[in-house]
Amino acid sequence: MGTVAGHGRFVHLTGQVAWDADERLVGAGDVAAQTEQTFRNIAALLQQIGGQMNDIVSVTTWFVRDGDLSAIQTVRARWLDFPNPPASTSVRVAGLGDPGFLVELTPVAVIPEDRLLLPA
Repeated sequence: MGTVAGHGRFVHLTGQVAWDADERLVGAGDVAAQTEQTFRNIAALLQQIGGQMNDIVSVTTWFVRDGDLSAIQTVRARWLDFPNPPASTSVRVAGLGDPGFLVELTPVAVIPEDRLLLPA
């Protein structure tokens, strides 16, 4: 993690997928449901370290099926609906870590120092 001139710290989350708390796939075959669960997971992780969704500055979206990007973007727009939405990259791939995964999101956030709950 690198410090950003007193404005906060970059936090790179690992790629997030549509697992529930028991690591079971949520939304098998349904990219919108998987994207929704993935954003819930991201929000929960950020909250654990003092972050908020509007701290996200970029998101890389990995998806496997042609035609799914529109559904992914619709869900993304609901979760990242703030004045300066994050930069975004979308990459169509042949597959992800499990054949059931249709989408994976890799966010980067900048969390202000006064909220960050990570060791310095």
